[in-house]
Amino acid sequence: MLKKHDILDWLAAESATFTAMADDIWSHPETAFHEHHASRLQASYLESVGFRVRWGIGGIETAFVAEWGSGRPVIGLLGEYDALAGLSQKRQPTPMPEVEGGPGHGCGHNLLGTACVASAAAVRRWLEATGRRGTVRYYGCPAEERVTGKVFMARDGAFSDLEAALNWHPGEINMPGKDRAVGVRDLTFQFRGRTAHAGGSPHLGRSALDAVELMNVGVNYLREHVTEKVRIHYVITRGGELPNVVPEQAESWYFVRALDPEELEQVTARVKKIAEGAALMTETSVEVTLNGACSSVLNNHYLADLHFKAMQELGPIAFSEEELVFARTVNGQFPPEAVRPFEGLRIPPEMRGRVAAAARQQLVAENFPAWDEDRVQTGSTDVGDVSWITPLSMLSTACFPTGSPGHSWANAAAAGTSIGHKGMMHAARIMTLVGMDLYSDPVHLERARREFVERTAGKAYRSPLPAALKAPRYPEHAG
Repeated sequence: MLKKHDILDWLAAESATFTAMADDIWSHPETAFHEHHASRLQASYLESVGFRVRWGIGGIETAFVAEWGSGRPVIGLLGEYDALAGLSQKRQPTPMPEVEGGPGHGCGHNLLGTACVASAAAVRRWLEATGRRGTVRYYGCPAEERVTGKVFMARDGAFSDLEAALNWHPGEINMPGKDRAVGVRDLTFQFRGRTAHAGGSPHLGRSALDAVELMNVGVNYLREHVTEKVRIHYVITRGGELPNVVPEQAESWYFVRALDPEELEQVTARVKKIAEGAALMTETSVEVTLNGACSSVLNNHYLADLHFKAMQELGPIAFSEEELVFARTVNGQFPPEAVRPFEGLRIPPEMRGRVAAAARQQLVAENFPAWDEDRVQTGSTDVGDVSWITPLSMLSTACFPTGSPGHSWANAAAAGTSIGHKGMMHAARIMTLVGMDLYSDPVHLERARREFVERTAGKAYRSPLPAALKAPRYPEHAG
């Protein structure tokens, strides 16, 4: 009779395969909607172990679903593989790009998707060996950094028949998630004015750049009049060509974030009004484009507790002295106050000494329960849309040094080393144990579903994307 630990032994024996996959994706970083290499690499592996693969989910070229088995329950694992622009980094503990200005895995998505592939393959092996009925799916999800990949897929109904979804993210500590995360609206504001010679006849011009700058000033004043969980940030993506030419066109790119969907819509509407006011003041016109959007995250507490049970069974990660030295060098590049892996957690009094000791470490190897129930993360992820469709839990494992900031060269460095590999395989083992529990005992799915129904009562999922909005399409090697 096949036992759980036989499957864990298989994962350990195959760890070199999954490490090579993660490193291949790390070495070929691709930004949102361009992930041709990563998606093909993962899909090919899953096909080789018996999964059926469907492409183009949600109208996205680099999105796919790999499925094995039949019947219910249907349980999904959500993978990601996109990189971040400008975060190219060598495998070293000090900043040094592989390619100047190139993309890099500063969020560890090379690890994220690969752990879910490993877990899906392990669960499939266990289902076949035990003869249990059920369907396991791996979702190859592009463009999480643009917070829209899974939203397009959700609008297409890709997650609608799931009993549960498992997901994780590289982090600084090993902990299941009960926290929330805010939703986001991704908007560009394109201003058009009238060009003129800035020295010879400036009075004839109507500056689109003036409109962009006035809008940004207005939004900065708005920040005083929103709640503490609202975040608004922007870049100017086009500001003109020459100083002596009044800019006819200019553009800014905004993310607006909030936890409550109604508040998110209200703040977004206010930002749009400011843009209209800036256009009025400068006698220009403005066109607003919604590029994407995602919903807030609703973590399932029952699934989080099931994850911690699996973590207790596995024990801590065994980091080597060489890995600790690497992490210490990384941490030395940042101010001491950057080391805050337990910030915002509701830590029981009897655990504070143990947590303080762990926080002083360069890498946190121990497993901790979900003490984040009261925390609202002001970052966003398109995982949120799936969490309003089916029970879902966000797991975190230690893949980065304790002082490594999010979306940084330091994360990109660690994601290409054995530190990231160990955290990745820890996540794969945890999700595999949870997956086997869900298929073995229907009570787990019943309780997770009961909680989901109670917490979403009267709040049916609605896609934040308009029906007319299509995912961007980029030919391979473009951009």
